[in-house]
Amino acid sequence: MKKQCIAMLLAGGQGSRLYALTRDMAKPGVPFGGKYRIIDFPLSNCINSGIDTVGVLTQYKPLQLNSYIGSGSAWDLDASGGGAFILPPYQSGETGQWFAGTADAIYQNIGFVDIYDPEYVVVLSGDQIYKIDFADMLKVHKANNADLTVSVIKVSLEDAKRFGIMTLGDDGRIVKFSEKPKEPDSDLASMGIYIFTWKKLRAYLIQDAADEKSDHDFGKNIIPTMLAAGERLFPYHFEGYWRDVGTIDSFWDANMDMLSMKQIDLYDKNWPIMANSPRKVPEYIGTNAVVSHSILTEGDVVLGTVENSVLAGTVIVEEGATVRYSNILPGARICSGAVVEYAIIGENTVVSPGAKVGAPPDGTENWGIATCGPNITIPEGAVVPAKAMIYTAEEVSK
Repeated sequence: MKKQCIAMLLAGGQGSRLYALTRDMAKPGVPFGGKYRIIDFPLSNCINSGIDTVGVLTQYKPLQLNSYIGSGSAWDLDASGGGAFILPPYQSGETGQWFAGTADAIYQNIGFVDIYDPEYVVVLSGDQIYKIDFADMLKVHKANNADLTVSVIKVSLEDAKRFGIMTLGDDGRIVKFSEKPKEPDSDLASMGIYIFTWKKLRAYLIQDAADEKSDHDFGKNIIPTMLAAGERLFPYHFEGYWRDVGTIDSFWDANMDMLSMKQIDLYDKNWPIMANSPRKVPEYIGTNAVVSHSILTEGDVVLGTVENSVLAGTVIVEEGATVRYSNILPGARICSGAVVEYAIIGENTVVSPGAKVGAPPDGTENWGIATCGPNITIPEGAVVPAKAMIYTAEEVSK
């Protein structure tokens, strides 16, 4: 069944910099922004852009993510002729073999792509928060007769040291790619979102797979090789909201951004962000509760104080409990007398009466977001300091 364009979504990342939050699941499956999970954003972008066939490449602890995606019906990706397809690493001999890199992940699934014989393939990450119209990006790709189009966003020259940086020639083509340069000569950072002409990419993937010295990575290998060969590489200039949520700080920042519709509108009817969220009872706010500038989700019960925070579904904040500038993940309970500030509380975690998690900024290097992993109980009266990363209740001091 021939398609003009399909998407390949890289969703196998371990997300090691999110520590306890990804102990039991892949990073794209982490709850985000109330009723969502991170992967809802790229999947919604695909269907909103008219792309109805998405290969989801999973790897690290994929069970929960696979179950969440299911048939893709939550994103209207279950139509005849399309769909969301879970693509784990192929088995090699008696054991499985993990993807060796981002390019290898696509290489291992050349057979899947060939089924649809597309002219173009979108390759995107499953761990970013953004809205982008791939149809518009594809128009730019076609207009430039490009072999590869890279979505880029302007950053400061100081921040450019943390990204893959694209340098353009006088004709607007990409002439240089620098991975985390110490002295960047451009402020155009790659967003890790690509549109390839499939026949061209297919040839480079096969060539790269045969190179034993390669890291089999798009940024380190495929893009530099294409540049060296004189292929037509162009940028797609993106000016909207985009954030990579690969660290605790960026994850917390992005959740706080959700409180401002100026950053990204979660309720845009023209570009809805869809989620596989089963219907629950409505949220309940008690008569003595105080809730301000916060996101509540179906099933939440708030009897205490919640300020400038994002609560996912079925969170309970008991009377006398206080939550400020925090992200509370599904099923967590904040008990009476507990105080949670500038923190992330994992799924189904209980903050017992009188416990204190996190602290307001103090201007020192020792300050940071406090994080408690899923399925643990913070003991009564315990203190979890700023910047702490808690995996088990035994790590908490009283």
